[in-house]
Amino acid sequence: MRRTAVPLIAEQFKFSDEIRNETLKSGQPKIQNRAGWAMSALVKAKFIEKHPAEKFTYQITEAGRDYLQQHQGPITDQDLKNLDGYIEAWEEASRRNQLVKTTTADTSSALGESTPDDLIDSAFKDLNNTLADGLLELMFDMNPYRFEKLVVDLLFAMGYGGSREEAAQVTQKSNDGGIDGMINEDRLGLDVIYVQAKRYQAESTIGRKEVQSFVGALAGKQASKGVFITTSDFKKTAIEYAQNVPQKVILINGTRLSDLMIEHNVGVSTVETLEIKRVDSDYFDG
Repeated sequence: MRRTAVPLIAEQFKFSDEIRNETLKSGQPKIQNRAGWAMSALVKAKFIEKHPAEKFTYQITEAGRDYLQQHQGPITDQDLKNLDGYIEAWEEASRRNQLVKTTTADTSSALGESTPDDLIDSAFKDLNNTLADGLLELMFDMNPYRFEKLVVDLLFAMGYGGSREEAAQVTQKSNDGGIDGMINEDRLGLDVIYVQAKRYQAESTIGRKEVQSFVGALAGKQASKGVFITTSDFKKTAIEYAQNVPQKVILINGTRLSDLMIEHNVGVSTVETLEIKRVDSDYFDG
């Protein structure tokens, strides 16, 4: 668990009080920030994995044990880059979050050619990648009914449902023919969007059958619009099916869901705001 790992790390390496108490500008303890990034890297290296029974807890893998037996000294960033599949794992995380593909190796070799703006943009993308992964981890362990409330909060933040009270009233656990709830598309309630919200684990990819059931439920309601939201992902057959039905069906997988949460400030908070300034040419030309 990241939260409990930090004091254990500090004790293991006998960090001074100065190091233990050092914080970033955002107020987050620096050691906690570095530990979080290190654990993300170890997951990408497949040296640790999510514990199957204990929430928010990680355990070492066989690959991690084998590497520790063969490796001498601390595990460095360069050690991880040399592992097969490690750089690709970071690329895949960026691709899933619809970000520009930039390998760690390319980033390192191009530092000398990058402008400060490039570096800020790259760091911003890395931070959002890690934030999105953290959101997904938390959603995987959420109570299904709590997850449905999260979906309500997100749709409301995106402008659906009228007032917050109206959104809460129209989105409900109905168990009615494959529909989990419904929400107004606009403030006047001129149209209704039906919602399916499924909190599945990442490996439980949703296929055509589940989407077809949802479309059938929409037809039963004589509805023309639906949103299927999940923490996992959709198989190609499910995506193709949704694209070729009369109803307008939007499929939102876990990656897109976490992106939308970040974009609309659901389940996240701003810890620091930076102002990037430039020379005002009009001032000097006047």
